[in-house]
Amino acid sequence: MNPLEGVVIALRSLVVNPLRSFLTLLGIIIGITAIIAVISVINGLNIYVADKLSNLGPGVFVVDRFGLISNREDMIRAIRRNKRLTMDDAEALAERSTLAEVVAVEVHAFVDVAARGETLKRVDVGGISAEILDIEPYDVEAGRIITPHEVERAAPVAFIGQDIAEKLFPRLDPVGKTLRVANREVMVIGLAQKRGSVFGFSRDNFVKIPITLHQKLFGSRNSVNISVKAADMARMEDTMDEARMILRVQHHLGFDEDDDFGMRSAEGLNALWENLTKIIFNVAIFVVGISLVVGGIVVMNIMLVSVIERRREIGLRKAVGARPRDIRLQFLIESVVLSSVGGAIGISAAYLLSWAIRTYTPLPAAFPLWAPVLAFGICGTIGVFFGLNPAAKAARLDPIEALRSEA
Repeated sequence: MNPLEGVVIALRSLVVNPLRSFLTLLGIIIGITAIIAVISVINGLNIYVADKLSNLGPGVFVVDRFGLISNREDMIRAIRRNKRLTMDDAEALAERSTLAEVVAVEVHAFVDVAARGETLKRVDVGGISAEILDIEPYDVEAGRIITPHEVERAAPVAFIGQDIAEKLFPRLDPVGKTLRVANREVMVIGLAQKRGSVFGFSRDNFVKIPITLHQKLFGSRNSVNISVKAADMARMEDTMDEARMILRVQHHLGFDEDDDFGMRSAEGLNALWENLTKIIFNVAIFVVGISLVVGGIVVMNIMLVSVIERRREIGLRKAVGARPRDIRLQFLIESVVLSSVGGAIGISAAYLLSWAIRTYTPLPAAFPLWAPVLAFGICGTIGVFFGLNPAAKAARLDPIEALRSEA
């Protein structure tokens, strides 16, 4: 039998019974739409995390109080055990590390900021050391960034994000204006370029001031984040190990005691995120697989009905010389085509759904180009597996009994 002829017959049956065909394919359409939509969201999140959340720069890692924690129990244990990191810890790293090129410090406080009679609640006011600019350079839209000299003398200056400028200085150039941080007047010397949001949370709601000024305003009790840039990117792991040993000595930890600080790098964050998305994907595959199995069962039932309805056609084909394998191939082709049409509709629906998620929600969804190949592969497998029984039943029909059928 010519396979193309089987495809034409299958498509003709879809057109003749459009409502029955749609209801038959509904399970497969829903399953394929769901699985590709999940893949699109996970793919978009992976790209987003790699680009924005874990973009620490090449050869850079951060030492902070907690590091990467993935469950509640570890967080409670870390809160009880881990010490606050201090400027002394950063100085110890800078002085003793032989593999680090730059050691920088940043500390955060969430406080109210006011200007021109307006007040913003819980703004991220970050104190930065001069070295931070060698690790995490800021994109400047207007003015300039804080200089090392201003850090040394705790100058009352600030570098602000777009949200601060838009809310406190609407339609004005903020550079040269003053704002109040913790009852201290500071002058705006620079405005950062817009950075956008992460999952709906703005990345432009910040004020950067010299870390020396930050400690004068808020004290030195807040734990600092220490950013370290390895001199040789190829020795990133060695640099992290050296930093760990220096801080363990600094904190007087015994050889059998756990670290009382955390370390994170882009590679570590990406690995943690990939493990999380694998779990989400596996759960989604299990749930969506149920829909695909149900869809396959419906396809098999419809194909069995088709065998009964076309008994005379099958008998006539056998009478004029069609072999059982020709009949079997014909029904298998029809089953695969039926499933593939459902897959094509599901792919189109998933593409539109991914676009809607990306456009109207904070979730970044990226439709992967290999998704249609995966979808048609799944549909082909469903078509073959669930079409075997109807195809075998059609191939076993006795031509004489089939020709006597009134169906």
